[in-house]
Amino acid sequence: MKKRTVVLLFALAFLMSLALPFILPSGAVLDDYKTQMMEEMWEDSDSSLLDFLMPSAKAETALTPLPIDFTPGLPLKEANFTGSGYSDDSINLTLETIERDGLVIRVASITIKHPSQLRTATAGKPGSSKVALISSMAQKNNAVLALNANYYSNNPVKTSFEYRMGEMIRQKLNARKDLLIIDENGDFNLFIKSDEEAYNAFMASGRSIINAFTFGPALVKDYQVLEIDDKYDYNPNGKEPRMAIAQLEPLNYMVVLVEGRRKNSEGVTMAEMADIMFELGAEQAFNLDGGNSATLVFNGGYYQSKTKANERAQSDMIYFASIDGD
Repeated sequence: MKKRTVVLLFALAFLMSLALPFILPSGAVLDDYKTQMMEEMWEDSDSSLLDFLMPSAKAETALTPLPIDFTPGLPLKEANFTGSGYSDDSINLTLETIERDGLVIRVASITIKHPSQLRTATAGKPGSSKVALISSMAQKNNAVLALNANYYSNNPVKTSFEYRMGEMIRQKLNARKDLLIIDENGDFNLFIKSDEEAYNAFMASGRSIINAFTFGPALVKDYQVLEIDDKYDYNPNGKEPRMAIAQLEPLNYMVVLVEGRRKNSEGVTMAEMADIMFELGAEQAFNLDGGNSATLVFNGGYYQSKTKANERAQSDMIYFASIDGD
């Protein structure tokens, strides 16, 4: 039955229910008639009828995006945490540890409802040299999952392109480093060696920069493993702890930490990290600060072999937030 017809019948039934007390002597008969009519209409209707008759029901469950600023995510619900993730109406996080070939690989898969849930935070005023623990920043910002970014204040030359939550910190394209820009749709845009022509085309397209990181290298672009420059910084051919972030599809992301400098996990080269990201299904993947900076925080603890005693204070972090306030 069409929605308009169902609505009209419902209105007619309501008017008849007002008149029936005057023409029917039995309250029991009236109740039986109303119940039968309501059941018949409900069987022929769909959820759109409820939305029409009770518009507030849908509005009450709507998810409101977070502002593009340094506002924290909404408080999390303790009951929604499990040993392997977190889930509510706005975000789904699953955690997995893969052990193979002498490596410990921590994988976080995240799906969000709105791009504003992929956020960054800074230890102090954006661009300052202030640092803080990722674990502390995660708690302050109600992070479902938090990870280190690129420790922008540790770049003494300051030749980098950095945005945090729409705020420009530095805007210097570095021809030696790859650039990741996350736009207003939450999409990853990679610029190899900070390609100025590609960057200008991006800006001409009308998209906005929400977050930008000069670090890298880019590991996977458009589902293709990239060749790693042997002269790229950050010891590309050494076995190190590595941290990378990837987009798999719209609003679907992956964070991967490969532990290193340990008996059970020596770490990986940049090329090996690229292969791991490709195998795990990355469409776009970008290497972030590794070594002792590599930090993955979940539910007040670490999803890795790390303690507060050996956590490194840093200037900034990336995190995923909830917008489910019910």
